[in-house]
Amino acid sequence: MDAIKPVVGVLAVARNTFDVPYAEEMLSGAWQSLENLDIKIIGEKRLLFDAQEARDALDELKRQPIDILLQLQVTFTDASMTLEVAQEISAPLVLWSFPEPHTGGRLRLNSFCGINLAAHALSRKQLSYEYVHGAPDDATALERVMTFAKASAVKRSLEGVKIGVIGKHPDGFDACMFTPSELDDLFGITVEEHDLIAFLDGIKALDDDLALPHYEERKNILVNLKNMDKAATLKTLKAFEAMWQLVASQGYSGLAVRCWPEFFTHYGAAACGAVALLNEKFIPGGCEADVHGVITSLILQRLASEPAFNTDLVDIDPASDTCVFWHCGQAPVQMADPETEIRATIHSNRQLPLLNEFPLKPGRFTMARLSKGQGRTRIVLGGGDMQREPLAFSGTAGVARLDSPVTEVLENLMQAGLEHHTSIVYGEHRPALRSLAGLLGIEVIELTR
Repeated sequence: MDAIKPVVGVLAVARNTFDVPYAEEMLSGAWQSLENLDIKIIGEKRLLFDAQEARDALDELKRQPIDILLQLQVTFTDASMTLEVAQEISAPLVLWSFPEPHTGGRLRLNSFCGINLAAHALSRKQLSYEYVHGAPDDATALERVMTFAKASAVKRSLEGVKIGVIGKHPDGFDACMFTPSELDDLFGITVEEHDLIAFLDGIKALDDDLALPHYEERKNILVNLKNMDKAATLKTLKAFEAMWQLVASQGYSGLAVRCWPEFFTHYGAAACGAVALLNEKFIPGGCEADVHGVITSLILQRLASEPAFNTDLVDIDPASDTCVFWHCGQAPVQMADPETEIRATIHSNRQLPLLNEFPLKPGRFTMARLSKGQGRTRIVLGGGDMQREPLAFSGTAGVARLDSPVTEVLENLMQAGLEHHTSIVYGEHRPALRSLAGLLGIEVIELTR
């Protein structure tokens, strides 16, 4: 999956009573640094010295969708232009100020005082903003710009997204409840519901030959596929074909499925392998009709440009200070430890195929959940390192060492009332998730330090 490329509008404001050649040097350096980021820049590389110049540039920016407006405060200015910018454009505003050497002489830029003045004026008007302070080539400053831009780009990418859900969540699984109107209000996401039995009967009516290409593809990945009951295996793969057709025909970006008991009792195969295939193809899938889990995985996927895995946290071991993330067998093969075989297996309770089986690869990961714990919409975050360990439980699982002691995480988790599902993806993405939460106006709960 290609990474989302944020669109960044840039305005560079200044006053000609300061050191203009030095200001132009700072602007050139900042622009060059921005061009080295994986973003699309909208704007002109020139200093705007008066309100009319800023208005003209702003009018041009308003004609195009942008993810953030980055105001380069190259020298001191009063706050009037910044207030006008914030009131005229809907994109989040980020103010970037620049340090200058202590020469013992005049202030050549006085840039920081400019964003200080602007921030106060914005706060009085209840207008939101973010800030960056650092030299044009300062890695931390550029990382902050990229974090804000990615968070806003992901938020914008969710507007108009459609999620499919097949069936209702099982009784007693309050963790999988969702409210369509809330998701529309919060993200602009539409959830479309489908009857489970009608869907399963529709799978039965499909030609069995539709599963054969998927069987050949899985044979090249799952080393023991030939040992599985072929008829039941083909049923799982036919279920994937039906899910894929539904996704394609309805334009879904994710699919939540009530997997048990009806997939076993009414249809005769496991949904897990079909959900794994969706995940591998960058359509986040979730079992137990977990819509919030699918949306969380979609957010993580769009930040990481890698597939995510909606898991259970099934074991906490204070002795080794580790925990285990597991789900029946729906992790995408991209997460498999490259030093182990990727195998097929049967569902541990229902004894039917098809499931993936492998330990998760070692590496840094982010865990997250769009949560309704304590009756409030929040995002719960954590981080850690997946360990290279033997498979802890059948299916797909990983042994992790979190950033805080597991006993502390356990306390945080239970106090937060976190759902039993959390999504994980490789890489460190919590800074962007915190920024996204700020854009959405929801609280962040930190499971780890």
